[in-house]
Amino acid sequence: MTHKLPLLVIAAGGTGGHMFPAQALAEVMLARGWRVKLSTDARGARYTGAFPEAVEIEVMPSATFARGGLAAKAMVLPRIIGGVFKAMSKFLRDKPSVVVGFGGYPAIPAVAAATLLKLPRMIHEQNGVLGRVNEVFAKRVDKVACGTWPTALPEGVEGVYTGNPVRAAVLEKHGAPYIPPGDYPMEILVMGGSQGARILSDVVPEAIARLSAPLRANLRISQQARAEDLERVVEFYHARGIQADVQTFIHDVPKRMSESQLVITRSGASSVADVSVIGRPAIFIPYAAATADHQTANARGLVEANAAIMIPESQLTPESLTEQIENVLAHPQGGLMMANAALSVAKPQAAEELAALVEELAFNKT
Repeated sequence: MTHKLPLLVIAAGGTGGHMFPAQALAEVMLARGWRVKLSTDARGARYTGAFPEAVEIEVMPSATFARGGLAAKAMVLPRIIGGVFKAMSKFLRDKPSVVVGFGGYPAIPAVAAATLLKLPRMIHEQNGVLGRVNEVFAKRVDKVACGTWPTALPEGVEGVYTGNPVRAAVLEKHGAPYIPPGDYPMEILVMGGSQGARILSDVVPEAIARLSAPLRANLRISQQARAEDLERVVEFYHARGIQADVQTFIHDVPKRMSESQLVITRSGASSVADVSVIGRPAIFIPYAAATADHQTANARGLVEANAAIMIPESQLTPESLTEQIENVLAHPQGGLMMANAALSVAKPQAAEELAALVEELAFNKT
């Protein structure tokens, strides 16, 4: 009986940047009465803890050319081909109504299998520049949904701007009232993407230590740091009497973001979407080594809306960051305007728009 329900296969993996929007779509499709399977690899499976229990997790063989020596690289193609055949056999036994790829090498087997079997299929690109895997499939799918607008697309490919789906936990904090900076306890949330960022561990504590004493006394910092940086960051704050909670992974980002007066973060697509949906002033520090500088493209919309400040990595110093933190925290009205500007460009309904595209593909094809 369960097999009468339409099946969506979501193909994603690698990092939180691919997995968070995939999770958001899964939540909405289950609520719409669909069965949902997630096709990922062993690395992507680490991010599935918060996925709804009803989502069936299928771990597929996949690989990337980005890591490992020559021997590992020689095995990439056979592993991917093996994954494609495994996905095809699964699809022939339990046919998906639609397959949606969110990028990353773990998405290859399912999206390639859907292409070979001519199943309704779509990709969602989170960033303002197509990732390598999505670039391969952009001309081979029925629809290309874009999380950032505009997204640079190949000649002849039209994108549909849906925005980046955010998880239910983020949506619950949509438009949570912003308390402007003032002479009372204030929160700064510092995030470095799913892997943390050494440069933020190097520069942010120094920048905060340079703030005026009255401002510093009111601050509480929540900062994500890599395991190897954790101890020195904790000690730095402690030695200067700055209240700080430093963790390798912040599990309650939506809650902390909603309570913050300022967010300092990389401009990964999910982080940018969370900032806009919750509506908080932000200082973005794009990851300089990101493919085609896509993190700069991701931040552009909020910067142009006067909701965020962007500091390129090449210009990031404790001095430049202190100046921008003070720009926000010393001007309550400015902080409030930035928060409202972030909300004005948010796409809280992104997951619903993506779900509507999925259903359009499924029911127009059958």
